[in-house]
Parts: sequence; structure tokens; C-alpha cells
Amino acid sequence: MKTVGILGGMGPLATSDLFNKIVTLTDAKDDNDHIHIILNNYPIIPDRTNYILGNGENPVKYMLEAALKLQVMGSDVIIMPCNTAHYFYKELTEHLTIPFINMIEETAKEIKEIDPETKKIFLFSTQGTYKAKIYDKVFENYGLEILRPEKSVQSVVTDIIYSIKKGDTALKNIDKNILTSYIESIEGKNIILGCTELPVAFDILGIKKNCIDPTKILAKSAIRFAGKNIIED
Repeated sequence: MKTVGILGGMGPLATSDLFNKIVTLTDAKDDNDHIHIILNNYPIIPDRTNYILGNGENPVKYMLEAALKLQVMGSDVIIMPCNTAHYFYKELTEHLTIPFINMIEETAKEIKEIDPETKKIFLFSTQGTYKAKIYDKVFENYGLEILRPEKSVQSVVTDIIYSIKKGDTALKNIDKNILTSYIESIEGKNIILGCTELPVAFDILGIKKNCIDPTKILAKSAIRFAGKNIIED
């Protein structure tokens, strides 16, 4: 069985969400039938969005340090539960000798596999992911156009992301109605939860309709790479 390395800490709760999804989606008879996972939760990595927006330190050297540790420790593949961090994907892979599954690419593949006729899709993400066009650059290769929410909705999304990052899992100050009303207003189109804090938050808020979870897609890709079967929903 192959070993999966998780480059985590961006943030820790999103990292544990990926780990949990791998475990719960793996078709296993007992403990010994699960996947060997090496988890490097490295929260010292500087904020990716701050750097992309010109307000912070370049995080790539910290990410590379974490990735190389996973490689040295025996990982056969690396996965990374942070959408914005995929801005550095190419730079990281140039220094690695093992595969690195691209969560953005896997999400595009899954969307087209589920509905080949899909042309446009909404994205909730960090401002860094928007500015760097992390999804746009990959999705255009699949004939997919990324749509962004209006500013009032994006403000709520940003508040949710950083609330989860600082451990505020109650989300009491978040206006859920803004999100649910917006989801209803876009005529049933799907929304990518393009920040790994968002699937965690949307579960807390009880919002599931028309949401695509890249963390779950990445978990399934890792399970397949490791040679195990997936428990389908």
C-alpha cells in the first residue's frame, strides 16, 4: 500500500478535515486495512493570501521544507489542504521526486465527469485565490468559467474563513441568511467551496445545497492513489 503525505497547517482544522475524510471514505475492514498517512501540520507557514496581496512574507520556503520532510519520511504522494497554497504548486513540484496531487485539477476533473455540459461555476474562496486566478488558470483547460459572488457575499465568506482559522467554530456572528439567499438567487448553480475552511464552516452552518467540496474530492483522489476503494455516498 502506498503512503499518503499531508502538507498541512494551512489551517489546522482544515487539515484535520482532510484527514477525517480520507479515513471515513476509505473502504476498510479494520484498522490494518486503512491507509498509511504521514501528516505534517506546519502552522508556521505564513498566510498565503497576505503574500499574494503584497502584504506578507513569501511562504514557499516553509511549504517546501514541510513537503521535503514528507518525502524523506517515506510518502509516496503529497496532498495539500489549502486552495490558495496551490499558487505555489509548480514551484514546489520542481523540488520533489514524488507525485503531488493538485486539488484544483482534481476538482475540475470531477465537475466535468459529473456533468460534461457544465460551462460556468461559482467560486467561494480567499481574495488571494481570486487575485492569483488559481482556479481560472486550471479550469479554462476544462472549458469552465469561474464566476465570483457579489461583494457583500464575499465579505461574509472572508469572515467565515478567518473565523474558522482563529478557532471560532461557533460562527455566531455570521449571517447565514446572506449565504442561503445568494445560493437560492443564482438559479441552482453549483458553488465550489474553494477554501478548505469553507467545507468545515458550511457543515457547522448546515448549508449543503449545491456545494462542491474540493477537500472531499482530494480525499477520494488520495484514496485511489493509495490503491484503496472508496465508500460512496
